[in-house]
Amino acid sequence: MLTSINKYEKFLSHIKPLLTIVYGADTAESLAPRLFSLLEEHFGDSIDEDFRKWSQDNVMLITYGDSITQAGEKPLFTLDRFLEKYLKDTITGVHILPFFPYSSDDGFAVIDYLQVNPELGEWQDIKRISSQFNLMVDFVVNHVSSECRWFQEFKEGKKPGCDYFIEVDPSEDLSAVVRPRSTPLLVKVDTINGEKYVWATFSEDQIDVNFANPNVLIEYLSILLFYIQAGARYIRLDAVGFLWKKVGTPCIHLRETHAIVRLMREMLQMIDPGIAIITETNVPNRENLSYFGNRNEAHMIYNFSLPPLLLNALLQGKSEHLKTWMMSMPPAPLGCAYFNFTASHDGIGLRPAEGLLAEDEYHTLLETMQKFGGKISMRQRPDGTESPYEVNISLFDALKGTVAGEDEWQVERFLCSQTLMMSLEGIPAFYIHSLLATPNDHDHVKRTGRNRSINRRRWDYQALDAQLQDPTSTHARVLKELCRLIKIRRQQGAFHPNATQYTLHPLNPALFAFWRQSVTRDQSIFSVHNLSNKPQELQLGHLNLVSTDSWCDLISGERFEDFEATHILQPYQSVWITNKLEPKDDLDGWSVYLS
Repeated sequence: MLTSINKYEKFLSHIKPLLTIVYGADTAESLAPRLFSLLEEHFGDSIDEDFRKWSQDNVMLITYGDSITQAGEKPLFTLDRFLEKYLKDTITGVHILPFFPYSSDDGFAVIDYLQVNPELGEWQDIKRISSQFNLMVDFVVNHVSSECRWFQEFKEGKKPGCDYFIEVDPSEDLSAVVRPRSTPLLVKVDTINGEKYVWATFSEDQIDVNFANPNVLIEYLSILLFYIQAGARYIRLDAVGFLWKKVGTPCIHLRETHAIVRLMREMLQMIDPGIAIITETNVPNRENLSYFGNRNEAHMIYNFSLPPLLLNALLQGKSEHLKTWMMSMPPAPLGCAYFNFTASHDGIGLRPAEGLLAEDEYHTLLETMQKFGGKISMRQRPDGTESPYEVNISLFDALKGTVAGEDEWQVERFLCSQTLMMSLEGIPAFYIHSLLATPNDHDHVKRTGRNRSINRRRWDYQALDAQLQDPTSTHARVLKELCRLIKIRRQQGAFHPNATQYTLHPLNPALFAFWRQSVTRDQSIFSVHNLSNKPQELQLGHLNLVSTDSWCDLISGERFEDFEATHILQPYQSVWITNKLEPKDDLDGWSVYLS
C-alpha cells in the first residue's frame, strides 16, 4: 500500500512532466500541489495498470436518455425499464449520451455539468442504470453552452468565468484552423466591457473553453471526479482533438491536447485502474490512431473508418477497400482497445474514409445514400470551400439496397454488417436504433431543421413494445437475432478485444474473411462474410482448418467434416467457424430470424 509521501512522489513523477508540456515549468511547479490536493482523498491503493478492463463479454449500447419515452414517466426510468426487459442479458454497458441540462445540439451544449436534465430524470436514475451496467458518460471538454454560468460571468466581467474563454481579434488570420462545420469560427458577443469575439468550433451556442488557463483544467478534473463517484466506468472525451488552440496552427491534435489526455489517464489510473478513457476524434484514420499515444493516452479509440468502409463494401458487394484498410490497422497496444461501431447519434463520418476509398466509389456512396433518403452534411475547408463531412441516415435504411438500387435483402444485409462488426478486434457497440432496425425519421428532421435528427428517433415505449412483441415485425426479428448473436459472441475467447486478428485472402472478392485466436490459443474462429446479394462459394481448404480438430459454425450449428469441400454462403450470410464450442447446446440456427 502506498503511503502519503509515496503517493505524492508518484504523483509528481507522473503528472508534473505533463503539466510542464502544457503550461511550462513555472506554472507546473505551482499547479501540481493544487491537483494533488484535489485528487488525494480519491486515490486507490495501487496505481498499477489494470489489463483486465475488458473481455469478450463486454458489449456496449449507445442511446440517448430519451430514445424511448412513456407518457407520465421520466425517460431515464423508461430506458431502465426497456433495458431490464429486452437487453439485461445481452449488453453489459450503456453509453447514455449527454443527459445534462443543455441549450442545443441534443445535449452537447451543456449548461450544467453537475445536474441531470430534469426532463430526463435525476441522478438516482443514472445510478440505478450504472448499478446494472457499465456506464459511459460524455465528458464534453471542448465547449459549453452559451447559457452556462461561466459564459454569463464572461459577459458580465465576473470571476471565474471572465477568464475561461478565448477572445480573438477578428482580423487574425485563422485560415489554418481545421473546421468540422461550416459555421463561423468566431462569435460576436456583447459584454460589459464592450464587443468581444470568442472561439466557437461547432456553433454560436457552443463556446470553446480556454484550457490555457490552469483553473479551467482544475474545473474539469473536478467534474470528472464527480462522474466517477456517480458510477462512470468509461469516460468519453467528446471532440477532444480541438481542445487546445494556437493561432497559426490547425488547432487540432496539438501536443498540449495529447498531454492533457495523458494527464487524465494518469489521474484515473491513480483513482481506479479499471476506469477507461475513450477519445471521440472523427478524423482520418492515421490521426485517430495517434490517440493511443505510446499506449499512454486513450484506453479506447472509436474505430471511425469502419462505418463508411463497411457500408461501402456492402453497397458494392466486394471486400477490396475494407480488406486493404484492415490489413493496415495495427493491433491495439497493450492496455488499449478499439471501440467498434457502425452507427451512432452522429452521421457516418466521411473524413475517416479519406484516402481509403476509390474516388468513383466515394461519389457513388454519397449518391446512393441520398437515394435511400440520407442527407449530406458539409464542413468548411481552410480555403473557404465546403466538402462532405458526414452522411446522415439510419443505418438500417442505408442498407436497404446496393449501388444498383433497393432490393429484398435489407434485413440480411443489415445483420451481416452487425455480425461483421462484432467479430472484429475490439469492443462492439450498438446504437439503439440499430438494435431496433429504426428507419429514417424524416418528420424529426422537419421538426428540428437538423440533418442528424434523421437517426435520432424517439420511440413511444408502448408502440415499440407492441412491435417487439410481434414476431413478424422487422424490429422484433432484427433485435431477436442480434441478441442471439451477441450472446454467442460473449462466450468466445477468440473474440476477446485483444485476441489475435489476421486478415484472410479468399479468392472470391465478395467474401470478407479474417481469423481470430484466443489469447490462450485454445480457440480459433474463422469469421467469413458474404458481402453480396448472390450465393458465393467458400473453399474450406483455403482456411487451413486443422484436421485433428472438430469444426463447427457457431451461428448455424453446422459441422464441417470435409475440410476440402466447397461451402455455399447465402446472400449476406456470416459464419463463425470454430474448433471450440462454448456452449455446445446454445445454437438455434442461422435463419431463425427469417421464420
